[in-house]
Parts: sequence; structure tokens; C-alpha cells
Amino acid sequence: MTDGAVTLVGAGPGDAGLLTLRGLRALQEAEVIVADRLGARAVLAQLAAEGHELAAEVIDVGKLPGHHPVTQDAIDELLVTHARAGRRVVRLKGGDPFVFGRGREEQLFCEAAGIRVEVVSGVTSAVAVPALAGIPLTQRGVAETFTVVSAHDQIQTLPGGRDHTVVLLMGVNTLGHSAHVLASGGRGADCPVAIIEDGFGDGQRVTVGTLATIVALAAARQVRSPAVVVIGDVVALSPFAVPEPAA
Repeated sequence: MTDGAVTLVGAGPGDAGLLTLRGLRALQEAEVIVADRLGARAVLAQLAAEGHELAAEVIDVGKLPGHHPVTQDAIDELLVTHARAGRRVVRLKGGDPFVFGRGREEQLFCEAAGIRVEVVSGVTSAVAVPALAGIPLTQRGVAETFTVVSAHDQIQTLPGGRDHTVVLLMGVNTLGHSAHVLASGGRGADCPVAIIEDGFGDGQRVTVGTLATIVALAAARQVRSPAVVVIGDVVALSPFAVPEPAA
């Protein structure tokens, strides 16, 4: 039997319309789909509702915050086992596989086992979700650069001020710490902040404040994951941003 192969496909932020044609073709040709929770399962459900019939067996390896029923090691082994059995395997990951998606780790593991791997990039939520709220990550005269970070990482060393946009992924649980650290630096307590919840889902909602006020606002509105946090002067460009009252 000929060995199969693995294709790492970025599902995008949860809207099937943002899945690439190359990604769709990979799903249609797959015999096994190993799917994440965020983005990936929503896209599969939308494709089915739109009449796209996928013949593949779907294996759910979704993770919840603090609860990983299928470990990363087990996911790696699943990919290799099915590929070695001669199957065409798609590893469907939310967003882009190479943006906080462990895509390269999985690629290296498969290649070390002699499995061919193709990567199909996806639309990352770090860019697509702020756009829903009318927030560009760069804007002439406002911000010329941006940084995307996981809120699980250290953020003390982030460069720049309010003209350097910061996008926090997985940032709800550590929002208080992040806001305190960034307000203490060059951005200042009055730096605008936006939280976009459930970007492409039914619960989409935008909360706008400053580094000084965002924690209280998020608590009052019971903000929940998944959410993308944007920090910087570009937030003021959003139609959801309310100008501060005149003194």
C-alpha cells in the first residue's frame, strides 16, 4: 500500500467563505480530517449546510481552555498512523496553521516519520476579526506596524507606543495583567483597546475602552473567549469607538 500524506489546512476564523479554494479541494479529497474546535468545526458545519459533501471520516481533537482531551502528542501520532495506512489526511486547524497553531511542529513530526506534508495557509483571526470591527492594524499616519502575540507569552518587552498596534490572541483570561503592563509602558493608560468576541459567530460583539477601563468594561459585559484584543490608536478608527466627552 502506498503511504498517504498529510495536508495542514488553515480553516480561517470560522467563516467558510474565508476558506481558500485550495483548502476546500484538500477537504474534498481527504479520507480523514483531524479537526480543531475553533474555526475548523464551524467551517465544516457551514460547508455541510451549503451542500458540500465531504466523504472523509472526521476526528475531533478540539481543545478547550485548560482541557485538552486529546494531547498534542496523540494528535501527532494520529496523523502519522492514518497517513502510514495510505490515507489522505487533512489536519484542519483554525486560522492559519503557522500562527500560534503548532503547524510547523506537526509538520516536522510527520516529516521525521517519513510522511509527506503540504501546508495550505489560512486567514488568521488576528487580521480578519479586527476588520469586522472596522479596525485596520495599520493606517497611514496612525500606525505603521503591528505585533501579534499570544497573551500567554511575556509582553513586557513589546516595542513601540500607541502607533504600534498590538493584537492579543487568547487574551481574555489574562486581560488584567496585559492591560496593567502595557499601560505602564509607552502606550499609557488612555491608549484605546477593543475586544472582539466570537468574531464570525452568532455571538459577535465589540467592547471598546482604554487600557485603564477595559478590565472593568469586560467584567461588566461578561466578555468571554474566543476573542481578539486590539490595542493602539487604530482602535479609534472603529465605528464602535465612542469619542471621549469634551472636558
